[in-house]
Amino acid sequence: MKGARRRTARGAAVATAVLLGGMIPGAQAVSGVQEVDAELSFTCDFPEGKQPVKAGITAELPESARPGQVIQPEKVVLDLVLPESASAALAESGAATVSAGTSLAVDVSQGEGKARAEWRGTTAEPVPLPEAGDLLLSASGGVPFVKPGASGDLVFEASALTLELTPERADGVPAESASLSVDCAPDPGQEKSLAVVAVEDEDGAGEETEPAPSASWPGEEEATGPEKGAPEVGAKASGSATADAPACVGDHSDGANMVAYVTGYANVTKLKAANKFPVACARITQGFQEIQFIDGVLHFLQNSTIDLDYKGKPQLPPTTGTFLTFGFMPTTATLEMTQVPTGTRPDGTRIENIHSDLAIEGVTSKNRTEVTLDLMLRLYDVKVNGVPLDVGDNCRTSRPFKLGLVGLGTWKDNVLDGYTLASGGELTGSVTIPPFSGCGTDEDLDNLFTASLSGVPGYVKQVQGAPCAAAQHPPEPGGVAFCTDEYEPLDVPEASR
Repeated sequence: MKGARRRTARGAAVATAVLLGGMIPGAQAVSGVQEVDAELSFTCDFPEGKQPVKAGITAELPESARPGQVIQPEKVVLDLVLPESASAALAESGAATVSAGTSLAVDVSQGEGKARAEWRGTTAEPVPLPEAGDLLLSASGGVPFVKPGASGDLVFEASALTLELTPERADGVPAESASLSVDCAPDPGQEKSLAVVAVEDEDGAGEETEPAPSASWPGEEEATGPEKGAPEVGAKASGSATADAPACVGDHSDGANMVAYVTGYANVTKLKAANKFPVACARITQGFQEIQFIDGVLHFLQNSTIDLDYKGKPQLPPTTGTFLTFGFMPTTATLEMTQVPTGTRPDGTRIENIHSDLAIEGVTSKNRTEVTLDLMLRLYDVKVNGVPLDVGDNCRTSRPFKLGLVGLGTWKDNVLDGYTLASGGELTGSVTIPPFSGCGTDEDLDNLFTASLSGVPGYVKQVQGAPCAAAQHPPEPGGVAFCTDEYEPLDVPEASR
């Protein structure tokens, strides 16, 4: 049977908050801050063979906390020293600079329970390769929070390291060697502990208690999820907006309005390459909610609308992509992805493009969210092997195309794992690029871009940050703030492949 439809948009927003309440624990005050300052040695698998890499790790963590309290590492920086041989190999490929992304696996343990967090970072700008000597890289970024479920020491210990190196020539096009992924293992026999946070009950007794079990990963058996009794590790970093994030101000007078940052990668299947889209602003308007029983299972259904917003236009921020056209010719272009907004019904209401379904089965709930965007892709500022190619002002796909994304989340034991619209997370899908038209001024270049980019579905992975519901900021006492004082999202996600 179908349940009653809620009557106001504000009611839908409040209902969503109630349904999803408690999924992100409230931050509380800590007694003091300890500074992490560790030096570790790694052995890394470069194409030329195994090479030694030194890593300096700095961060700030609280000295103590209480069970159930969010512990957010801050000011995380990874300083790397790559040997001269690795730097020389990059230079031999024609590279003048290199950009780096880092992922340091950090094991977080408490008693017998253990979880793993990924401390990710990027270099602020491309680093020039030295003429001689070691290559120095510094990467920083936000990292996931950790929540201990019981009292007892919480130990942070460094583990494996992955480097993503992107070499570029002086003219900005990729070097002969494409992006390089390097896996590194910590050298044995060294101290890998980064910090210890004392977790005590409010009375300070610090008695061991039975930890709450962790949730399973969406769609996987419980045995493959985090260990029982392990600390909870946030699925994403929570931090302040950065200069790289565009303006994204929420409407505090509209209780149904939320704003969130999104970013991600899209594969160009024909070119065997992936293009990263910069952080963008998404405006979400929550729709009405319905309650239905389907095959004996209680479902909370909600349809909402998402609109991209970049400087008042429904688009993603322009980004530069570089491809090896026909497998050998470096081609650089600026990509402008514009959304075709959904239409309106006769009564003036918007047609929704987000469909969320929360199914409650006993103590476990499963959430499925489907997002559909109609987009147009325009190319400009095209260069082939560094030489400008005049494609005109209207080089774009001949028709709009659909990007379909799906996000999955699982609730168990009051812990959320995966994606919901109100918490963010990863969504995956695919897209097929239509033929191009309007390309070229002196000659017709439509077939060039159609042959290189169109057809063949490409995999897409997007990451949505936790949204800011401006009407609910500041939060209730003890609640978590998801908005800046300017009503922008605090959570700026990082793209992941």
